[in-house]
Amino acid sequence: MNRLPREVRLLGAVSLLNDFASEMIYPLLPAFVTGVLGGGAAALGALDGAAEFAAAFVKFAAGRLADRAKRRGPLIVLGYAIAVLVRPVIAATAAAWQVIALRVVDRIGKGLRTPPRDALIADVTPAELRGRAFGLQRGMDHAGAVLGPLVAWWLLTMHVAALRTVIAASLIPGTLVLGLAAWAVKDGGGRRKSEKVGESNNTPPPSSSVLLRPPPSVLLISLFYLLRMPETLVILRSQQLGVAVATVPLLWAAVHVVKSATSFVGGAWSDRLGAGRTMWIGWVCYAALAVGLALAQTAGQAWALFLALGSVAGLTESPERALVARLAGSRQGSGFGSYHGVTGLAALVGGVALGVLYQGHGAGVAFAASAAGAGALALLWPLAARETAPR
Repeated sequence: MNRLPREVRLLGAVSLLNDFASEMIYPLLPAFVTGVLGGGAAALGALDGAAEFAAAFVKFAAGRLADRAKRRGPLIVLGYAIAVLVRPVIAATAAAWQVIALRVVDRIGKGLRTPPRDALIADVTPAELRGRAFGLQRGMDHAGAVLGPLVAWWLLTMHVAALRTVIAASLIPGTLVLGLAAWAVKDGGGRRKSEKVGESNNTPPPSSSVLLRPPPSVLLISLFYLLRMPETLVILRSQQLGVAVATVPLLWAAVHVVKSATSFVGGAWSDRLGAGRTMWIGWVCYAALAVGLALAQTAGQAWALFLALGSVAGLTESPERALVARLAGSRQGSGFGSYHGVTGLAALVGGVALGVLYQGHGAGVAFAASAAGAGALALLWPLAARETAPR
C-alpha cells in the first residue's frame, strides 16, 4: 500500500468517510419514508429509480469534462460537497417527494465526482498497480458502509438519538470528507504525474469514448449489471426466508465487511492474474450463489449466501476499473464516465425487470433467471478474453 500514490490513499480515506455518512442514512430511508412520512412502496421505488437514473445521466457529462486534468479536482470536491450538504437536510423533510428530490441531488453529486475520481486514480498510478489502487478505493468505500449502519443502529437502539437526529448527524463525517478531498486533489488532475510514473507502451491510443465504440469486454460487463439481482431484492429474499427486519442493518454491515476484505483481494488478483480472469471468477461465484438463493429455505442459509455475495463485488469492481483504465487510453474521463453511466443504466433497467419477475413469478424464478444469465456471460467471456489479458 505504501507504493501507491498519496492521492490514491487520500481518496481511499475520503471514500471511507463519505460512505460512513451515506450509509448512516440509506438503510434508514425505507423506515423514514414509510413510517415517518407516510409514503408507500411506490415512493420507495421512485426514490431509488430516480436517484440512480440521475447519477448515471450525470456521469456521462462528468466523464467528458474530466478528460481535462485541471477540471478533475473541482469536479471531485463539488460532487462531495453536494452530497455532504444535502444529505442532512433529509432530516427536516415533511413529505416523501422532498426525500426523493434530495436523494436525486445527492446522486447528482455522486455522478459528478465518480468519473473524475477514477480517472485521477488511473492517471497517477503505475499501470502495474492499478488493480491494487482501485482495490484500496473500493475496500475503503465498503469499510465506511460497515461503520455507518453500525453507528446508526447503536444510536437508535440505545435511544441516544431519534431517527431525524441520526440523519442530521451525517454532517459530522461529511465535513471531514471535504477537507480530505480538497487535500487529495490540490495538485490538480494528475496526468503529468502519470507520465512520470510511466504508462504501459501497450496502452490503446486515444478514443472518443469507451461508450461510443465499446469493446466486447465492456458490453459484457454492462450485461452483468443488467442481469445481477439488486441488493434490495436480496434483502427482501432474506426477510422472506426468516431474517428479522430488526437485524437487517447488521446483515448489511456484515456484507460490507466481506466486500471490503475481498476488494483488496480482487485488486491484487487483477494485477497478478489479469482483470478479465478475476472478473470471470466473480461472475461464476455470482451464478452459483444466485442458484443457492433460488433454492434456499432457511434464515441461516440466507445469511450465509448474502454474506458470500459480498465477495462478488470484491472480485468484480476493482478489475472492472483497472480494465476500463487500460482501454480508455488517454481519455480516462470519458472512459470512466461511459463505464459508470452505462453500467448504472443497465443496473436500473435490470433491477426493474427482475423486480417485476420477482413479484409476478416468485423469488425462485427471478434468482434462477439471474443465475442463468450470469452463467451465460461466463461462457461468453473467452470471446473477449484476449483484449483483457495483461500486456
